[in-house]
Amino acid sequence: MTASAAWRTLLGDHPSTRALRQGRVSSPALRLEFADVAVPNKAFKRVVRDLEFDVAELALMTFLMARSRGVPLRMLPIVLFSRNPLRYLVCRAADRFGPDALAGRTVGVRAYTTTTAVWARALLADRCGLDLDRVRWLTYEEGHVAGVEDPPNVRRDAAHGDLAAMLLDGTADAVIVDPVPDDPAVARVVADADGVWDDWKRATGADTVNHVVVVREPLAADTGRMAELLRLFRESGDAGAGRLRRSLEAAIAAAGAQRLLARPLALDDLLIQG
Repeated sequence: MTASAAWRTLLGDHPSTRALRQGRVSSPALRLEFADVAVPNKAFKRVVRDLEFDVAELALMTFLMARSRGVPLRMLPIVLFSRNPLRYLVCRAADRFGPDALAGRTVGVRAYTTTTAVWARALLADRCGLDLDRVRWLTYEEGHVAGVEDPPNVRRDAAHGDLAAMLLDGTADAVIVDPVPDDPAVARVVADADGVWDDWKRATGADTVNHVVVVREPLAADTGRMAELLRLFRESGDAGAGRLRRSLEAAIAAAGAQRLLARPLALDDLLIQG
């Protein structure tokens, strides 16, 4: 395998990627040119709309929605990070309520299709019995993928760009926000968020994967370089893919149930095998 032109790469600073980004893990046959983007999610539209990057970090639900609409990206069996989405769903402490009281209330979130929001809704429906169609959503940004329409219970208002303020001034009854304000006036909607999350993981054998690594589909056909790329990621840190297949199945089911996919997806249509 001979060296080729550098692949333009979008990759955040994670414990599992630091050695790769710093050049402590490298390959003479595969050069990665890292884009100067401090916060990768600010460039996710460029990943799925412009196909600007050869290798890119991407939110899982963004990838699934894009792939279902024919965007030519494939996914490496690499998980950059997973997290508990219920930790980020908060309300006012003075007006605290549980997940069963979300029906009929307004929840603020940056965009309806964010991966954290999709996973949060999936867990609320599955473990808390919430009827998702009865929740009103207030957003201030469109999603990353073109052509994904918000459902009727979503209202977008660009004037509301501060989720913490939206919560504290009463514009929203709850918000999904990261980071959660370090403020005693804010409380979790799901009091035992970790317990509910752990229960869901035990029941499904899945994890709420947040960010993954994707490759432009024409490059994904080069099996030699894909094997080398996988080696680089695995040497840089833990690939975190132990529950990946079950996690992808759960993610596809969640996105499908929330009417975010343009067509059904199968694992073989997503993954670059390594």
